[in-house]
Amino acid sequence: MKVLVAGAGLGGLCLAHGLLRAGVDVRVHEREDGPDSRYQGFRIALNAHGLAALHACLPERLHALLAAVSGPMAGERLVVDQRLREVRRLGVADEGTAVDRHVLRQLLLAGLGDRVEFGRPVTGYTERADGTVEAHLGDGGGAVGDLLVGADGVGSAVRRQLLPGARVVTLPGSAVLGRTPLTERFAALVPGFGTVVQGTGARGTRVSMLLGRMEFRRPPRLAAAELAPDVRLPDTGSYLRWVVMPAEPLPAGPRNWEAVRADLLDLLDGWHPDLVDLVHRADVVNSAPLSARYAEPVPHWAGSRRVTLLGDAIHTMPPSGGQGANSALRDAALLARTLTAVQRGRAELPDAVGRYERRMLEYGFAAVADSVRRLPDFTPAR
Repeated sequence: MKVLVAGAGLGGLCLAHGLLRAGVDVRVHEREDGPDSRYQGFRIALNAHGLAALHACLPERLHALLAAVSGPMAGERLVVDQRLREVRRLGVADEGTAVDRHVLRQLLLAGLGDRVEFGRPVTGYTERADGTVEAHLGDGGGAVGDLLVGADGVGSAVRRQLLPGARVVTLPGSAVLGRTPLTERFAALVPGFGTVVQGTGARGTRVSMLLGRMEFRRPPRLAAAELAPDVRLPDTGSYLRWVVMPAEPLPAGPRNWEAVRADLLDLLDGWHPDLVDLVHRADVVNSAPLSARYAEPVPHWAGSRRVTLLGDAIHTMPPSGGQGANSALRDAALLARTLTAVQRGRAELPDAVGRYERRMLEYGFAAVADSVRRLPDFTPAR
């Protein structure tokens, strides 16, 4: 059996590892020109499903490295005002593990070699009369396999063809995601799982600011050199991840980071100096505007059993629930188990894919609904 994966994000790469462990021939086709060509986002929380999925799919030799480059993520979730005075508590959370998205992606690329083809996005597909599927690639080429998995994110070309009526909603408002090197001073802003700052900015605008630590147990590059010398991880230092969400949108249009930061500093005028300095000292390369989106539920589709979807390509969700990456990893592990049964002659491919899809749609859209429900805890009142 040969499986084609559109997209080398966390879900697609996790799936590739799971299939390789089962002896399945897998090829990953990625839009980006290389593994470092695009900003990847910051800290994510691995819940029980996400961590179990990685352990199920990654080679065992990489488990110790994964643990070494993770970080603690537990404790009280605080809500404070713009002067850092406690307003309320959202309760204790214990997700257990924080990981940096870029570091994790580099770890997931380890051992895949030329099975991941960069600069060759899947732009569409044709289901062939012989029961195979041909993926059409952006460079004019093609690839043929027994199954095509759309793991190509919220703008998925595979989803657009498979489910042309599926809708992704962009939430109103604007936000800026940033990271600042972690110091003792900034670490004090997040004494537990995370901190939500709710205050009033310039001109009376309501503003929420979300803070979270990414504190590596060991520096990623050094940990890789000792535990898996063939794996190259970035020289990323511990940092504090923050998101600023004003009730009134920031100026629209393409702008460089200096202009965006100037707007933020103006907005946060009069806030606690530690919060203002957090933005002032942000890592320019790894800070950017962002938008939040969610997918509307879709029923299980009839027809194709040679094309399927996982992760943001089908059930994209806002970050308020902390479940987006975890759901994609969960999809990957479930589909890997499903296809392993096919590879070993215990199931037929069309029926197995259908079972995967029904289960994935059930928990995936439950996570979307939960994430949308939690939005008011984090976004400013208008």
